Amino acid sequence: MPQERSVLDIPIFHQLYKLYKLLHSYHGSIPKSQRYTLWQKCEGTSLDLLTLLISTSHCQGAERVRLLHALSHKLDLLKVLIRLAQETHTITLKQYTAIQDILQEVGQMIGGWLKSVTH
Repeated sequence: MPQERSVLDIPIFHQLYKLYKLLHSYHGSIPKSQRYTLWQKCEGTSLDLLTLLISTSHCQGAERVRLLHALSHKLDLLKVLIRLAQETHTITLKQYTAIQDILQEVGQMIGGWLKSVTH
């Protein structure tokens, strides 16, 4: 029986880790009026994604599927928050694009993982 990889070794973990570091690197450039409202929610949601991912990696069967769906929903929320941040000029278009690239990749990874556990 193959040994399961640590969550720290899977690509989706690295992408979510990178995402949080990117969001955190923008913190100082966020207008003060948004730093502790919308942006704090964005950073917190990215940490929630990491937390959910770690929980998901330790589950099997129906519980894993449930957590993968929760992970997908949380990612959708973050996509909306990031789009709102761009549209309210909290972040620049360049920052938005860099974040969006990671979000798209994570979404594809979650979708692939869901397919693999439901078939």
